[in-house]
Amino acid sequence: MANYFNEEFETLPRAALEALQLKRLQATVARVYANVPFYKQSFDAAGIKPEDIRSLTDLQRLPFTTKQNMRDSYPYGLFAAPMEEIVRIHASSGTTGKPTVVGYTQKDIETWSELMARSFMAAGAHKGDIIHNAYGYGLFTGGLGAHYGAEKLGASVIPISGGNTKRQIMIMQDFGSTVLTCTPSYSLYLAEEAAAEGVDIKSSKLRVGIFGAEPWSEAMRGEIEANLGLDAIDIYGLSEIMGPGVAIECIEEKHGLHIWEDHFIPEIINPETGQPVAEGEKGELVITTITKQGIPLIRYRTRDITSISYAPCACGRTHGRIARMSGRSDDMLIIRGVNVFPSQIESILVRIEGVEPHYLLIVDRKDNLDTLEVQVEVDERIFSDEIKVLQTLARRIEKEIKDMLGVTCTVKLVEPKTIQRSEGKAQRVRDNRKL
Repeated sequence: MANYFNEEFETLPRAALEALQLKRLQATVARVYANVPFYKQSFDAAGIKPEDIRSLTDLQRLPFTTKQNMRDSYPYGLFAAPMEEIVRIHASSGTTGKPTVVGYTQKDIETWSELMARSFMAAGAHKGDIIHNAYGYGLFTGGLGAHYGAEKLGASVIPISGGNTKRQIMIMQDFGSTVLTCTPSYSLYLAEEAAAEGVDIKSSKLRVGIFGAEPWSEAMRGEIEANLGLDAIDIYGLSEIMGPGVAIECIEEKHGLHIWEDHFIPEIINPETGQPVAEGEKGELVITTITKQGIPLIRYRTRDITSISYAPCACGRTHGRIARMSGRSDDMLIIRGVNVFPSQIESILVRIEGVEPHYLLIVDRKDNLDTLEVQVEVDERIFSDEIKVLQTLARRIEKEIKDMLGVTCTVKLVEPKTIQRSEGKAQRVRDNRKL
């Protein structure tokens, strides 16, 4: 028998769930039309008024919202609530160094906390658990999102954040952690470091791991479960929509992630045409928020590729299940939980004297952690200079990328004209991870 945090809403019959969605959608559309100039303009341009939304299928008449729209509205242009009602601001890295900004009212924080508590419960966590939260705290939504959800659940939360792995292992043992939350790659790194310290992490009290913020495979799930001796559960979220807890696998099935449809309306579209695809077909996930107050988003294009199924689930939850993300419809990379666009790195490189605008990003996974190598051409004068000059330049680029994007990389300076040219779209990325 499944454990529910909010059984009434998690098991709503589809007809009742869809009636609730329509009511909340209509209220959200009216709210953004009245309070967000961007939406008033885009709805007017499409010839649609809030009162035209009479059924859930009418949602398809509304224009999409994109990450570019959020950048163009930086920082607060898409907020639907006045700043005196915004109690929290989070942000994710943007492609030009400017972050994508999201704001939360007190009600939004309460909703987010409940959805994370629901997610923890679906994953098999409960009130008596000690949750070892190794997601990063700060502007990134992972740490605080999981933290508030754990507290809402009534569990004990250890706000350890990321890094300092030896200390993490000690605390995990001494404090009796039963649930681990972090990126999947970091969980394997923890297991490796524990083994190196002579600690058998499988004999710890860890029972469940809730892993997200980066793509991972079914094979990696098997590796994590074998190395840590726990149930590995996939969680999905994105800061623009809320943060973690938009969707999660249930521990009963571990087959598709329940998306909380009383708060989000998912669509799967053909990324080229923008038209909906049939149930079960792969396409780009589009999400409309229907309870958010701070920054409601209408038909937000996530760029994540997945499919959706509304087939009944053995756990009894009636909310649709999205498949594990299988890629992106844009060129964004996720490296150790950090969103990185090639254009971000390019914007850093073009400001540095002696560096050519030809580069290649090589992403790999070594010792179960993502690595990023940036190969960049330098001009003849620099390349023929002494090795110390090259090393100084490489360190400077590494530091600028770390400072701007928050991701550690290795920079390799190469001779002019050694990076392959393309007649079409330049191939800027080589991703060697087996995802």
